[in-house]
Amino acid sequence: MLRSGGDVWAALIELNEHRFRRHARPLLNYQELCREVAGVQVGELSVPALRSVVRRYADAAMETAKRKRRGERARYPRRRKALVPLRYYAGTFCLEGRRVRLSVVRGGPELWLRLSRPVPYAPDQVRSVTLLVEAGRLVLDVTAEVPVETDEGHRQAVAGVDLGIIHPFAVASGSDALLVSGRAVRAEERLHLADTKARSKKMAKKTPRRGQRGSRRWRKLRAAQRKAESRHLRRVRQMHHEAAKETVAWAKRHGVGTLVVGDPKGIARGGAGRHHNRRVANTWRRGHLLGALTDKAQLAGIDVVRVDERGTHDQAQRTPLCLQQLRLSRAPRPGRCPQHRRSWRRNHDDRGRRLAPPSRLGAGPT
Repeated sequence: MLRSGGDVWAALIELNEHRFRRHARPLLNYQELCREVAGVQVGELSVPALRSVVRRYADAAMETAKRKRRGERARYPRRRKALVPLRYYAGTFCLEGRRVRLSVVRGGPELWLRLSRPVPYAPDQVRSVTLLVEAGRLVLDVTAEVPVETDEGHRQAVAGVDLGIIHPFAVASGSDALLVSGRAVRAEERLHLADTKARSKKMAKKTPRRGQRGSRRWRKLRAAQRKAESRHLRRVRQMHHEAAKETVAWAKRHGVGTLVVGDPKGIARGGAGRHHNRRVANTWRRGHLLGALTDKAQLAGIDVVRVDERGTHDQAQRTPLCLQQLRLSRAPRPGRCPQHRRSWRRNHDDRGRRLAPPSRLGAGPT
């Protein structure tokens, strides 16, 4: 069925390619594409599953059109996929314990899937399920509607949250603070890096040239690498969710109603070089951290406010202490001591960082 979804995706790409060659207007709207595929039967796909592929293609095409209107460089979907996820909305599937039945084409045999563990939501809360393949494993993604806690006015405190590279979250509210340790995530990153280097060294001699199909052994190594990458990402994401859960639980215990989070948006688009920007993107998954914290805070009835972190580093370096006794570093940064009204230069060693006060978000460097 997933391969049939890939056939639908390829057919939509070929349809617009044919219209582009004829200088005709491409079909990008979801309603237009649904009229185009009406009455078409592809394998054992039901109508909701087929339309889910159409919806996925239409969303990607409309996003490309928006970027083109803004003057950005973008291309319409043109890469074919062997396996395309299928989404089933409420009423097209049946959930019974650790089994789920998906709708198929009329007259086809029933399709029952057995899950490895029960769904952690009540059947009436599940709104949709998505069938997909991740690193060679068949996965069922569940979307459910869960009740949101109502704030009765008891939570009026405000807490500042700082997203760290080593430690996921640093929270401060008044005289109370919380630092969620990220040593386990760091260890997982280091172990995965060593494993990736060893596997890449073994695969280097068997890597096929451009345009050449790889051998069976190379394809097995590549599949093992994708499986290891997927397992690593699942572990890291699970740790991020646990850290966000601990942060929200601490905020509820201390009566926090608003979390002010420093949004490091655009930090990887600086002029530090593509290698350093790539390291930051791989090591610091700030988008997933912020998303996990936002989702869990909303379920707990806590508001999340994002603020720009631009300039907070320079403000944190302004200290009322006199730093004349500190030795100058190789790359000193000028500043001014408000007590002695004279210029001073601070170094970047550990002593200088200890003297810097916390940032305006209420949490120091992590």
